[in-house]
Amino acid sequence: MKILVVRFKQIGDSILASPICNSLKKSFPNSQVDYVVYEHISPLFKSHPHIDNVISITKDEQKNVFKYIRKVRQITKVKYDIVIDIMSTPKSELFTLFSLKSKYRIGRYKKKRGYTYTHKIKEPHDAKDKVDKFLRMLGPLEEEYSIVYDSDYIISIHANEKEYMRNKMTDAGLDFSRPIFICAINSRVERKIYPINNMLEIVQSVINKFNAQVIFFYSPSEKDFALNAKKALNDDKNIFVSIETKSIRELAMLISNCNMFFGNEGGPRHLAQSLNIPSFSIFCKHSDKKEWLSNSNEFHQGVEPNDFVATTDYLSDREAYDLIRPDYVFQKISEIYKKI
Repeated sequence: MKILVVRFKQIGDSILASPICNSLKKSFPNSQVDYVVYEHISPLFKSHPHIDNVISITKDEQKNVFKYIRKVRQITKVKYDIVIDIMSTPKSELFTLFSLKSKYRIGRYKKKRGYTYTHKIKEPHDAKDKVDKFLRMLGPLEEEYSIVYDSDYIISIHANEKEYMRNKMTDAGLDFSRPIFICAINSRVERKIYPINNMLEIVQSVINKFNAQVIFFYSPSEKDFALNAKKALNDDKNIFVSIETKSIRELAMLISNCNMFFGNEGGPRHLAQSLNIPSFSIFCKHSDKKEWLSNSNEFHQGVEPNDFVATTDYLSDREAYDLIRPDYVFQKISEIYKKI
């Protein structure tokens, strides 16, 4: 059996959708499970135990409709038995349009769309989180098969990759006999950035309380933000901003060598959880913690403005963030860290 799962989106979305691949591989151990993602995301799923082929959509293919159609036709020549279009957009539906002989073509229900699907899944209102929502798309397969559901999202980093990054961290001055925290000090989405002075107060508390070292990671466009944040803390020698990662996989290697992750909610937090690195995230009023903190447990937690008030509809973004005090965040980080 050959199965195609389509989810070309950003880091967090791609990670949270990957349990579909886990479940399919466990349900059909002899099957070929292929996963379509954006090119810059694809290295994350290298050596994934439940994905046979990671198929990349390049930036050029994203922008050029003719190149994109050619790529979709090329992919679907494999003649898949099952195609699951998690994206369910007019663009992604081309995968099912070119796979009309596939027995199962599953997508999400959208008005006046999805005519090439055999099954259209309505948005579940009783799902516990994003992962659960994605897994509901396997429901139609239960008509014929026994499906083994696996909600865990995992990223596999090889020992030699972890060692490579460990050496890089040592060269940068990090001391592995002391705790190492990694902090999402920034976010590519501006409204997801917790007020920087509050975040720096948390960083200073982590350093002082645990004799810790804190890494600020960043994309090339965020480097100045990280440098200025360190400067605001008087260039504290316990803060490291010199460890540049060349790819999303190198960021995974970096996180895998740390004791704990904290900071703004986003894809890197999901990456930390998929690597089994304890995490605590701060959610803005526009991100639903219930949905995006999938598989939360004692080692992976978060806070949102709605934890303190019934509704934040009447509050500005800053007023909502002001409900989340730095001492509260530090207390929660401490509770998790003490369990490690």
